[in-house]
Amino acid sequence: MDTVTAFARRPESVPSAATATATLETHRTLAVTATYLLSEEGRKASLLAGGDGRALQELAVEVPINRLHLVSVDANGVARLKLRPRYELDGEQRVVRVDASPTYDSAPDIDDLFRDAARNHQLERAYETERRTVKEKRREAGRERKTPIAQAFLTDPTQRAAVHPAPTPKRCFIAAEHGRIPFDASTDEGIAKEVPAEAHRRFRADLRNRRDRNLTERAAQLALHEEKTSVIADWIAQHGTPDQQARQAAGVLPMVEAIDAMSDRAFAVLTDHARYVHDGIERLQGHLRQYPEHTQTVVTRDDLLVTSTNVERMTTAQFALVQQTKARMPDATVVLRAHKLTWKRQTQIALPPMFGLLVTQRVGPFTLRREYEAPPA
Repeated sequence: MDTVTAFARRPESVPSAATATATLETHRTLAVTATYLLSEEGRKASLLAGGDGRALQELAVEVPINRLHLVSVDANGVARLKLRPRYELDGEQRVVRVDASPTYDSAPDIDDLFRDAARNHQLERAYETERRTVKEKRREAGRERKTPIAQAFLTDPTQRAAVHPAPTPKRCFIAAEHGRIPFDASTDEGIAKEVPAEAHRRFRADLRNRRDRNLTERAAQLALHEEKTSVIADWIAQHGTPDQQARQAAGVLPMVEAIDAMSDRAFAVLTDHARYVHDGIERLQGHLRQYPEHTQTVVTRDDLLVTSTNVERMTTAQFALVQQTKARMPDATVVLRAHKLTWKRQTQIALPPMFGLLVTQRVGPFTLRREYEAPPA
């Protein structure tokens, strides 16, 4: 026969270890700090009750383990009752956050503190729910606003993102009707995610094109400079004075002097014409001295405003001068110019227009210019 061992039955009145542990857990508490403020009435009441009467009060509270949702613990391990920040309902029944401890007119008891902490906990959840809803609506509005802008940008290859800050493959800014709109590939959704990469590609392409264009322009400028240098060397060798030829051979002849010598030869047929003198400062100075209040006024270059325009209507003398000059220099461009001098300090003070005959002649890579006096209107 098999042997059967009989076990003694545990008395029903003796609690199990699990039950005892659960009972012990329910009686555990956590020491936390409750921080609140006392109004002036509360501070008076505190002094009358033998307290310290301070506005800021801190009270040690034992919180049961089943009410730990009313406790917050910071990074330093300090546990506090959820009294700050404070959450309240405004006039429109919206939850608002107040970053201050609650203020009492008398010292609150433990039940008051627990009740306010519970209300804070409940309103905090509503506050966070409202914030999430508002953020989601804002994100949705942002998506709706960005989508047509992104579509227009991606379909129009001539559009460019803002260059400050420079576009990156992950982020850029697009100018829109109401300001610059940020696009971020890590947070945007749909077609908006494609904008930063395309903006960055166009930005880099523009940089390469600008660099290539600058190199081309630089090469053209160097080639033009070489051409001008060669033309000057040939011209000086043929028409320059011995001194100019010697300095040109030594490489020390200024280009400005060589161009001036070329201009003297190009406009030699007009040597009987008086050159236009740019003496606007002296002319305006003399004009102002006619006014008693300006007899001591000194005119500088910064005080002078010169406005020059081409003349469309000419007097008989002016027209005759233009025709005569064209006949002498048929390859030149001859234009009658009017120069108006104005005092910047008082723009109502201005001289009558002065006239000049601007003659332009092309010699190789150079555009030579000379201006001569013309009859007044």
